[in-house]
Parts: sequence; C-alpha cells; structure tokens
Amino acid sequence: MTMKHLFVGLLASSVLTLAACNGTSEKKSESDVHTETTVSNESNAASDQGTFSELFSHYQHLTFALSSDNDKEAANAAKGMLEALPKINTEGFSAEQKSTFDDIAADIQEHSEHIGDNIGNIAHQREHLVILSKDFYDITKEFGTEKPMYKIFCSMYDDNKGAYWLSDSKEVKNPYYGEDMLTCGEVQEELK
Repeated sequence: MTMKHLFVGLLASSVLTLAACNGTSEKKSESDVHTETTVSNESNAASDQGTFSELFSHYQHLTFALSSDNDKEAANAAKGMLEALPKINTEGFSAEQKSTFDDIAADIQEHSEHIGDNIGNIAHQREHLVILSKDFYDITKEFGTEKPMYKIFCSMYDDNKGAYWLSDSKEVKNPYYGEDMLTCGEVQEELK
C-alpha cells in the first residue's frame, strides 16, 4: 500500500513539474484542449483559428444587421460564416461530435448561402435565421461556448409560432422584426 502511495505521489509531482516547466499551472478542461489555439501575439487573437468564436462573431453580426433592417450587412455576415466554417478544427472531436458538427455545418452553409444571395429580400433572410439560430444553439449545447450566450425568444414571429436567436448580451434587439418591434423578446436561457 505504501509503494502505491509513493508511486501516485511521484506521478503527481512529475505532472506539476511538467506544468511548471511549460509556464502554466492552469487546469484545462477537456473541451479547452480540443479548441485551444496557439496565438503568437495580440493581433492574432482576433482570428481564433480553429475555434467557434469567428463563426459566432459572424452570426452576431448577422443578428445585429437584421435587427437594424440591413439586408446588405446581413448578406456580408452570412458570407463571413461561409468563410469561417472550414476553419473550424475538428481534429479533437469524437466520431459522434464530428458527425454532429458535419450535419450542423452543412445546414449552416445552406442557410448562409440563402441569406447571402437574398439582398433585397430581408423577410427571406429572416426565415433562414430561424434555422441558423437552431444550428448555433445546437453547437453551443454540444461544444460549449467561450463566453456566455443568451437564448432570446420572440413569441410573435411567424404568426405567433415564435422563434429564438442567440445573443452575447441580455439586451433584446429583435432580428426578426427589426425597428418595427426591436425590443420584442425575452431571455429564455443562459448558455455557458
């Protein structure tokens, strides 16, 4: 029994020594290891290659553009999502996660293309936001999020069927109605 304790103690001290030699003593969760990227300096931090942050940034741009009734900016945001999708690093995903992501990514691509191709038809762009929001919700639930996100629900959209979107703020800026009913909606869930 004492030999076992000695071995565990040596193993623990070796791990701590290795962590100290690497210049970090932070504990990293398994999901952090999967999505961690090497950033050489502050200017590269914005690109976040390999994580979902660039994709989410374009999604946020899309919801902001639609809440501002700006179909051209919505199309630009959709094109940004199309560019960000192939940058997601899936190497650390399990087979099941990879399959889930591939399904979601195909859906995001399809709906982003529709939004990008429909300048002048903001109602159509908003219809595709409904599915995109479900995709981003699924990504957040499956893979987590780097910062808190809020699921905001508008019960009046689509003849009172309702729809939600994700936001990095609790402030309601409704992308489904824009200036007509900008504050229509309520936070349903906080995602971390």
